[in-house]
Amino acid sequence: MGLRIQNNMAAMNTHRKLSISDAGLSKSLQRLSSGYRINSAADDAAGLAISQAFRADIASFKVASRNAAEASAMLQVAEGAAEQVGNMLVRLKELATQAASANAGSNLDKINDEKSKLLTEIDKIAQSTEYADTALINGTYGVGVSTTGGDVTTANGFDSLTGMKAEYSYVITVVDTAGSVADIKIDVYEDGATGTQIGSETLYDQTIPAAGSTQTLSFVGLGLDLKINDGISEAMAGNASSMVHAQDTGNATFQVGAENNSNNQISIALGDLTTNAGLGISAIDLSTAAGARTALGTIDTAIDSLNTVRGNVGSYLNQIMYHSANLSTTIENVQAAESVIRDVDMAAEMSTFTKNQILMQAGTAMLAQANMAPQSVLQLL
Repeated sequence: MGLRIQNNMAAMNTHRKLSISDAGLSKSLQRLSSGYRINSAADDAAGLAISQAFRADIASFKVASRNAAEASAMLQVAEGAAEQVGNMLVRLKELATQAASANAGSNLDKINDEKSKLLTEIDKIAQSTEYADTALINGTYGVGVSTTGGDVTTANGFDSLTGMKAEYSYVITVVDTAGSVADIKIDVYEDGATGTQIGSETLYDQTIPAAGSTQTLSFVGLGLDLKINDGISEAMAGNASSMVHAQDTGNATFQVGAENNSNNQISIALGDLTTNAGLGISAIDLSTAAGARTALGTIDTAIDSLNTVRGNVGSYLNQIMYHSANLSTTIENVQAAESVIRDVDMAAEMSTFTKNQILMQAGTAMLAQANMAPQSVLQLL
């Protein structure tokens, strides 16, 4: 081989090898410092795509697990309230049994008075038991507008109607009384305007909201809140009526998985524990022995209805418990799968790092030797 000084091929070859060792050392440093085998798509494009999908699923599973925990907490709130309603139903049965017996005598009025207070308290619990400002056991949970007759929309002044119960229809009538005020009436039917009417309430001389503002009208007797806006003036012009049909809107659905399908969702329906529509005990009379005897059967039916509600709550709680356990296992296993693809094997990478360190030191030394080689030409001059 001839001696050349213009192109030191040995030095060039050594430098190329040294550059490779330096790149490998930098890659090892990056992996060891981050803990990841894949730090960019260039490291492993397919692995990055798979692991990124795993990461999205893991994040979704973690939120789903929290959703399940919140659903469980909500059900426990409902269960606690239902338990107290059950205690009062037991007391009502006790009072009815006492009032049905001849020895009650002159105490019937006192027994009936306690009955009235218990019924009032049951309704208070049913109406006030909430989770995140949502009533749970008054029959409105998971209920919304299903169909409308007439436009119950913002366009003609009706923003919303809350407090509806499933399978009931609500006919809203606006009567223009004096230009700027109106009588607003809501009629409640079991099923459509041709069904059995079960309630009606009118709010007289209601002032129309100013332009751009809204107003909430409370129909206390029906347990409804009607939100209106200034567009209602259009409805007033023709003494308009609109019908809203309330239907179970698929219950309250909790997302407990990463996909949009029924296998990743739990729908929860809670019953109605009000004394009227739910338990059917609002009319019981313990002021007479005959009325008390009739009440015994009515209260038994109410207890059966309560037990059905509590049984459903218990079933949901158990379902959520098992689903939560499965979510925990799924998170752990998917995390392990993501780790296998994306995380670095520290022991193996440390070996590679050490190898590249040695190669760097050796390459540097050899590059120095290769650079010295052309100087032997000076001996020929």
